[in-house]
Amino acid sequence: MAKLRRLNGHEIIKILESLGFEIRRIKGSHHHMRLKTEHHTCVTSVPVHGKQALATGTLKSIYRQVARCIDEDTLLSLFYTD
Repeated sequence: MAKLRRLNGHEIIKILESLGFEIRRIKGSHHHMRLKTEHHTCVTSVPVHGKQALATGTLKSIYRQVARCIDEDTLLSLFYTD
């Protein structure tokens, strides 16, 4: 069974930018990101607290929000280990 990787906010932002997301605004430590496709608009908020890893529930929530627009096969290799 695949295990969720421990990622910090900066790493998540880099992953999402490589998938086409863009930062729309920053409010405090939260970066609000958006991806517009022809069928959907996906938005997510990524907390950035230095090099501190995100909580597992937060990471899973970001994964579910992004999975609405991005193919899950692509996401699995980025968010989970073998």
